Amino acid sequence: MGLALRAQQLSVCPSMRQLQLVAWTDSINQANKMALIAWVKETGIDLVQINGQRRYGGPPPGWVGDPPPTGSEVFIGKLPQDMYENTLIPLFQSVGKLYEFRLMMTFSGLNRGFAYAKYSNRRSAKVAITALNNFEVQEGCTILVCKSTEKCELSVDGLATSLSRKRLEAMLQEAAEGILSITLYTSPYQKRAQLAVLKYNSHRAAAMAKKSLMEGNMRLYEEEMRVDWLKPDLKQKLRSSEKPLAIWVSRGKSSGSTKQAQVHLSPVLCNVLDRLDALCQRRHLGAPLFFTKCVQANPDGWLRFWCQVVIPAYPLPFSGFTWVRQDVPGASGHDKAKDVLALQVLRMLGCRLA
Repeated sequence: MGLALRAQQLSVCPSMRQLQLVAWTDSINQANKMALIAWVKETGIDLVQINGQRRYGGPPPGWVGDPPPTGSEVFIGKLPQDMYENTLIPLFQSVGKLYEFRLMMTFSGLNRGFAYAKYSNRRSAKVAITALNNFEVQEGCTILVCKSTEKCELSVDGLATSLSRKRLEAMLQEAAEGILSITLYTSPYQKRAQLAVLKYNSHRAAAMAKKSLMEGNMRLYEEEMRVDWLKPDLKQKLRSSEKPLAIWVSRGKSSGSTKQAQVHLSPVLCNVLDRLDALCQRRHLGAPLFFTKCVQANPDGWLRFWCQVVIPAYPLPFSGFTWVRQDVPGASGHDKAKDVLALQVLRMLGCRLA
């Protein structure tokens, strides 16, 4: 007998409210599955199953405004595999307002032993870590709760040099929503191949893209792709020694449509942070440190920032005020302010940007 939860799936019409979430095997953990079903019916909560993870919220009902800032998510590990949201969501809601809760699932209906809870603010995330790390959820079983790294960048190596931009865009848009930018390099590891760095608007979007790309058809033009999180050493290697072959940025909303407008940008305009970092490394100045603070927000979307960059071996910091407009979904006003300051610093250090 199949079990069903009140949910929405991307593969079916979203107006259908009662759908089978996953083909659970009744003989595995049946009592807890039935308790979850009862809790879902009692609370009216929506749980959405997508690509091996079950999600509540993101945003939750009644949410108004932008998503929470970076640093609002915690990682939850060492979970008993027979434990579900009917126990976990109330527990993590007890210390702060949840924006999103994601439980990683197996095909059998057991959880994979870890989850992510995103709160409405950073303070609640810190409270969750203090209150629930090493919390005993079952007799003799304590859980791990720590700050989530919220990785948002992937590397895709082994792309054929003949792979067209249109084909790559179509593949990535099919894999997951939320892609912000794509940067192509000559692969530092494989001959006659390209490496793509993909940046997403959230850790969840990047994780879903990674899973989709790894579990899908892994060959394009007879070449085998390698998909992984962008590692710090590779990122530094690309920044310091590899010139991008092409960069383009999504300007459309991540609504699932494949008709997102793509704009090809100059490396000068969309890679200034990388260029400043590479310049400082070549001149042995040390890695630049940025500090930004929003001091004014206008109703029309314009934000005024105070910005400062400290370069360890440079005698004085660079600082000033700038206006930016937060008009691209997923883009941070702080990141835009850093770009503006980095561009000015590059000019002051004598870097030719043309």
